[in-house]
Amino acid sequence: MLNKLTKAIRSKSDLAIHDAPPAFAEPLHVGRPNIGNRDAFLRRMEQVLDNQWLTNNGPMVQEFEQRIAEHLGVKHCVAMCNGTIALEIAIRALGLSGEVIVPSWTFVATAHALYWQDIMPVFADIDPVTHNLDPAAVRRMITPRTSGIIGVHLWGRAAPVEELRAIADEHGLRLMFDAAHAFGSTYQGQSIGRFGECEVLSFHATKAFNTMEGGAVVTNNDELAEAMRLMRNFGFKGYDNVIHPGTNGKMIEACAAMGLANLDGFSEVVAANVRNHAAYREALAGIPGISLLDYDPAERNSHHYVVIEVDESCPVTRDDIIVALHAENILARKYFWPGCHMMKPYRDLFPHAGLLLEHTRFVAERVVVLPNGAALTEEVIATVADTLRVLATDIRP
Repeated sequence: MLNKLTKAIRSKSDLAIHDAPPAFAEPLHVGRPNIGNRDAFLRRMEQVLDNQWLTNNGPMVQEFEQRIAEHLGVKHCVAMCNGTIALEIAIRALGLSGEVIVPSWTFVATAHALYWQDIMPVFADIDPVTHNLDPAAVRRMITPRTSGIIGVHLWGRAAPVEELRAIADEHGLRLMFDAAHAFGSTYQGQSIGRFGECEVLSFHATKAFNTMEGGAVVTNNDELAEAMRLMRNFGFKGYDNVIHPGTNGKMIEACAAMGLANLDGFSEVVAANVRNHAAYREALAGIPGISLLDYDPAERNSHHYVVIEVDESCPVTRDDIIVALHAENILARKYFWPGCHMMKPYRDLFPHAGLLLEHTRFVAERVVVLPNGAALTEEVIATVADTLRVLATDIRP
């Protein structure tokens, strides 16, 4: 049984780091996949097998693209095999080159998608409150070699869309967004997916909405969408007619089938996440030095990420908390520590980048992401919070 509890945690003697058994018999992951209506998925898979059309822009992918575009209110959804390939294709289709400004506080694929194509990611600092790009920091990093900006909607909370658009327009730069966290989110009441020249989505298994593996680029630009459709299929236009350089970025029919089944149940996943977030807020209240990152009630958000910050007033360090939680089989994560600029490929390139990334370093040393998902129960959430409370308040050995 998933998330089976083995004990209550009331004092330090109950903690696994003090030789007690772990709280959970099996690991409790941050990103356990949300599995929607199995019967709906299996019915769609029967259609896939009956069609004998497994890939190459089959009817399931076409329906999936149409449904996603309608859901987000955009003209085009170009489905891809994963979010990283979607980033790479969007970057190439936009003609980015030289240097592109990105946050260091993001999943490393944002930087890799540039560097893989001989484009230098230039890391700009973040706002320590929002965890998103600081427009003033972006301005400081612009050089004659800068061709674009990639904003990231971290935790599904919108990047500073208008400020980044103004900077891009002022300097003649291309602007796109990494919206891997942001399916189902809004900015000023409009669905994320409509901003910049395009936005890139991830449908990885660990996301609130998943296709098992997959991604997409959404855009209102007809020419950009057409170019990306060619690029994801080797540049083919019809049989034996290659008119554009390309690669293999196609989504397969099975993944589209999963996506269509999960799209029908997405509102239930979000509702469960909202309940979980409220339960965490109540359970974590009053623990010294621990604060829960919240979401703007005026905007939609999947509430998929339960993010806490551990500040200097907490009696235990962030890293000690991670060790203690892991001992209980609560596999909390310190996303996206230590920041892309401190990961070896980029640390070697930019050994002094941290001097300009004060807020990134500050946030990276404080963040812990806790388990969430539709399968979580209030009992599980209470046990996670009990572990944190005992660590931070129980001074007994």
